[in-house]
Amino acid sequence: MTLLAPEVLGSLPRVPRRLKAAEPSWTETTDVCVIGSGIAGLTTALHLREAGLHVTVVTKVDIDDGSTRWAQGGIAAVLDPLDTPEAHAVDTEIAGVGLCDPEAVKVLVTEGPAQVRELIRAGAEFDRNPDGSLQLTREGGHRANRIIHAGGDATGAEVQRALHAAVHRDPWIRLIEHALVLDLLTDDNGRACGISLHVLGEGQEDGVGGILARAVVLATGGLGQIFATTTNPSVSTGDGVAVALRAGAVVTDLEFVQFHPTSLYLAGVRDRQPLISEALRGEGAHLVDADGTRFMVGAHELAELAPRDVVAKGITRVMLAEGSDNVWLDARHLGKTMLEERFPTILAACRAAEIDPVGDLIPVAPAAHYASGGVRTDLHGRTSVPGLYACGEVACTGVHGANRLASNSLLEGLVFARRIAADIARDLPTQSDPKPVARDCPQWVASTASRAELQRAMTRGAGVLRHADGLSQVAETLGALGKARSGRPRTETWEVTNLLTVAGALVSAAHSRTETRGCHWREDHPDAVDAWRGHLLASIGPDDQLTTAWEAIR
Repeated sequence: MTLLAPEVLGSLPRVPRRLKAAEPSWTETTDVCVIGSGIAGLTTALHLREAGLHVTVVTKVDIDDGSTRWAQGGIAAVLDPLDTPEAHAVDTEIAGVGLCDPEAVKVLVTEGPAQVRELIRAGAEFDRNPDGSLQLTREGGHRANRIIHAGGDATGAEVQRALHAAVHRDPWIRLIEHALVLDLLTDDNGRACGISLHVLGEGQEDGVGGILARAVVLATGGLGQIFATTTNPSVSTGDGVAVALRAGAVVTDLEFVQFHPTSLYLAGVRDRQPLISEALRGEGAHLVDADGTRFMVGAHELAELAPRDVVAKGITRVMLAEGSDNVWLDARHLGKTMLEERFPTILAACRAAEIDPVGDLIPVAPAAHYASGGVRTDLHGRTSVPGLYACGEVACTGVHGANRLASNSLLEGLVFARRIAADIARDLPTQSDPKPVARDCPQWVASTASRAELQRAMTRGAGVLRHADGLSQVAETLGALGKARSGRPRTETWEVTNLLTVAGALVSAAHSRTETRGCHWREDHPDAVDAWRGHLLASIGPDDQLTTAWEAIR
């Protein structure tokens, strides 16, 4: 492993090893604490209960407010007798552009079908053919029909509904809603033994509690809120990755973030931006710049129907040239009848924002969609900190490599949730009274005023298009924001501090990787380079500076 020290690192912010917060004024004890209530967190909790363990699930807002319920795509699994796990593995590794862990991919594709069937037995209802068989469709990157859907494009909502119902049927799963995890608690051997957290409504504004546990599972979802425009909900502020970094866990592949080319751009909105489907462009809607010129004509033979990354790059180039936050989608010529009959969901989302596509241009922009990197785990979900596990989008299992294959994300949550539960059941310490030790380290939080500027800078310089100068400018902005600290520890300042921590680690990796691979695009290094076949590992150095190390694939 080689420690990298590109010039950008000196500009990055120093980050705290612990959030500034009051000491816990109350504690609860459980066997396992699961942080997050999407497919990864709830599936883990249910499997842990099967093993006879008591579980506390901590979720940031309500149980259904994470990313899972917004998943429009399906779940990829080999359920057709003519399909094979080997074929699914090949498609996954092609998408990952040389960075997938073959063993992790093998686990995913071989264990996936059984976990999907188990989800169905738990109550999830997927779309079926007239004969009762599951409808299997195909998505980009798959060379076989292996995607199951629910409600057409509402798979995530159905999965969330089924898991939510199953959790509420079990009285030994304690659910704590409206709670933000702050930091990992560890014992004198460095093993995870719980978390500190803030529950809204519990005492004073900065009131803090503790959950003591013999194991902790991070299932906090993505980090899309580090960008100005994202399909992720407002809760996706990279909390799990930031907690892991502060705890000393290895984080990797943060530079690989997928962007959807056209989301509905709503200035100042911190919640998820609705997707504007390619299907609208497929029916003839045009992308235009501020002057009304179709900029994709001539940029690609398919114009607006070019592959997602090509369209996202085209839009971003126009936005940079114009100094704007969005371009425009013109669907007015399609007519009221066509739009209302063919695209009622898109029309409803636009009209809710007081935009009527029948007579108005639709503001659109590329949006951060999915993080392929995260907290590094082994094949059992174990991180580099004993007793700390990670599952779902917050984790980097090695499955996705440099670019996630469509509909593999929900499957990953199912498969590795079971593996984590099994490993915890085998390896849980017998001591039932965890004893955390105090960590003596600087504590602070960033200013809430930093959030919007951080998001704008990340979108401008570390978004779809990246190059050395732009990334250096982002690093300087983040460094300045890191000096703008707040004296008030509360939800808003804790979130901004997490955003600053994760953004800095991502910028460091993106600046270091001088090639284009998967969903990491460097304009100044447009080709993939075999020497960059490996992983960049993020950590917080002894001087509280973010550092990046290189680990080649052997």
